Amino acid sequence: MKSLTLLITACCFTVLLASAQTTKPTPVKPATTTTKPAATTPKATSTKPAAAPANGALANHYLVKYATAARWNDRDVAKDALYDLIVENPIDSLIFTLAYSYYEDQKYLNAALVAQDYLSRNPKSIDFLQLAASSYEQVGALERAQQSYESLYLLTNATSSLYKVAFLQYQLKKYVECMTNIDILLTKEDLDKNTVTFQTADKKDKEYSIRIPLLNLKGLITQETDKAAAKKIFEDALALAPDFVQTKENLEKIK
Repeated sequence: MKSLTLLITACCFTVLLASAQTTKPTPVKPATTTTKPAATTPKATSTKPAAAPANGALANHYLVKYATAARWNDRDVAKDALYDLIVENPIDSLIFTLAYSYYEDQKYLNAALVAQDYLSRNPKSIDFLQLAASSYEQVGALERAQQSYESLYLLTNATSSLYKVAFLQYQLKKYVECMTNIDILLTKEDLDKNTVTFQTADKKDKEYSIRIPLLNLKGLITQETDKAAAKKIFEDALALAPDFVQTKENLEKIK
């Protein structure tokens, strides 16, 4: 049983990753980040879904079906085989493979539903929280996305997760909470090690430290009550990144 589980897990991820390298669809990226969930095996938990006794011959049949469909780039049949494998042996890695496959196919609602179902049993899974957060964001469920990123931050203390929380709070018009998190982020020692991609004036992608969009966001909130202070924040941001389009435009509007 243990050897069959390991074989299923290894084969599924090997084929999925090989397929993704050659035929991976390009997901719609969030406006302020290039981060998406990585196709990594979730960490083992002590509360895995209970596995029914697996029929070795039947499970091997589904595994061959999955591997063949993935090799021939029939993603729908591959997912169908994954469902069959999960029914026979509902281990974490198979469920994550299914959810991530939905994400890669830009079926974000499906990815979110699979992830959320798993999180109802294992709420501290980093991999599934990341997948759920990004999927919710893609479908516009911003409150759910914010909650997922907040859970990630509480578990990992990751600067990138709090960055996402701050921008979602701004979109949700939670300006006080947003400003609080911006100020926390600006004190982070690893702040400048985290980067995001924005377009320059000539439409070329360029990476910036997340400090720059955070200062821009702080200026946008500040200008509602103190234009002079907001002007200083925008100027400080441009001193660090003179070609950051959004801040240049915001400074022009405030003059």
